[in-house]
Amino acid sequence: MIRKRQFAAHSIILLLALLLSACVSPETTLAPEIKAEQAQSLPAGAATPEILLPAPTFPSRPRYSPAELVDYTVQCGDTLPNLAARFNTSIEQIQEANSFIPLSATTLPPGMPMKIPIYYLPFWGSPYQILPDSLFVNGPSQRDFDTSGFVNSHPGWLKGYTSYVSDVNRSGAEIVDLVARNFSLSPRLLLALLEYKAGALSQTDVEPEVQDYPLGVKEWRQKGLFLQLTYVANLLNDGYYRFRQSRLLELEHSDGTLERVDPWQNAATVSLQNYFNTLLEYDDYLRAISPEGFARIYQDLFGDPWQDIQPHIPVSLVQPEFILPFEPGEVWAYTGGPHTAYGRLEPYAAIDFAPPSVGSGCLPSDIWATAVAPGTVVRSGDGEVMLDLDNDGDERTGWNIFYLHVATEGRAQLGAILRQGERVGHPSCEGGQSTGTHVHIARKYNGEWIPSEGYQGIMAFNLEGWIAHNGSRVYLGTLTRNSQVVTACTCSNAASFIQSDRPVTAQK
Repeated sequence: MIRKRQFAAHSIILLLALLLSACVSPETTLAPEIKAEQAQSLPAGAATPEILLPAPTFPSRPRYSPAELVDYTVQCGDTLPNLAARFNTSIEQIQEANSFIPLSATTLPPGMPMKIPIYYLPFWGSPYQILPDSLFVNGPSQRDFDTSGFVNSHPGWLKGYTSYVSDVNRSGAEIVDLVARNFSLSPRLLLALLEYKAGALSQTDVEPEVQDYPLGVKEWRQKGLFLQLTYVANLLNDGYYRFRQSRLLELEHSDGTLERVDPWQNAATVSLQNYFNTLLEYDDYLRAISPEGFARIYQDLFGDPWQDIQPHIPVSLVQPEFILPFEPGEVWAYTGGPHTAYGRLEPYAAIDFAPPSVGSGCLPSDIWATAVAPGTVVRSGDGEVMLDLDNDGDERTGWNIFYLHVATEGRAQLGAILRQGERVGHPSCEGGQSTGTHVHIARKYNGEWIPSEGYQGIMAFNLEGWIAHNGSRVYLGTLTRNSQVVTACTCSNAASFIQSDRPVTAQK
């Protein structure tokens, strides 16, 4: 470790109320980023010893020679661009060392052995892996988990917790499930964090402050279980997807020292490292990411997470054929380039479209947003529609399309089976915060949000041949088709207009 004199802090620039047709997902406003020296750990549960042992140490990697070939086993969701960034090498060199990998590869096959030419960087961090990626997202591995039943089988304070959230009085388990669904995070992960930080499943007699700030975010605007979970869910997703996009490869600790993410790490572990590093002092961070830290609590609750791993991202994942989310011949404005799917940080998995309008702001619209692919409506309400493309009735499996800001009147009903191009509902400002009538769409597969730009172009959002690209900042960006370029702008100017030129064949 060294002290880093100048460390570029990750920043997110959001376009808010002054911009037309911008949107924010339906959650409370986040507090400013919490600095490590300001965040204080709260009383922990029974699993945390009263007398802290010395901070653990982790094995270090050797000093590799330039381009030395090292062994690597493909992990779930790995892509060549991400591996090149992590090992400080290039896609071309990886392909040269592994000629069996086709140039058209998207996601690599989990478990595949390969050689990677590595270029050593100092200050690599812990190689210990805390949790598999498939148990981080709210994907197939969570289908049979009963959050309420699990919470009720434990004596802790979470069992009797209730709070009024989103116009409904909810139990602690229901709040966990709500946040898990919205952010597509494993409810098991959230429960284990609540136990690790606040003894939520094991402790019955805790101070009121513990229930007010159970995850250690001691900020009055984040008081209560729902707001604590929402804050942490944003942080967890941000770390996970920034690592997937090769934008989180370093951590700066509370004492100013720099840690580079171990090249063999996985996204779930890096996300947890980033979370604990944000809220804890350095020694507490080391304990949290060790085998005797959070990992032990998770294993005590749910068993060894590394037994019988079921990868949730298959080899060479490709998206279905999508169409633009409006009717043939219509011209809409591309008002939002890649931005958050849900919440306020990464993943930048959503894009926005606004219908023609006689004025700005939140005006009712009689124009229809449509299904980009055929599927079953598995969620409908509060401005949201979730379209399940594998028609199994569960948004945790297969491809799903998330629509936000869909008006109540005319919205597709729960259980409706839609053909491609059929009507989902009218664009609006319902659901979350919005400064103008529009519709927000995002993709996820097996519980994992897929960034709009994909992974350096791999699996980018493709709608009738229009390919999404990031801009210089969030909400900016383009859609391109051959030589045509449409630039996102909340102003709905001519440069942002896009027309669906597909033939009129879909049923209304």
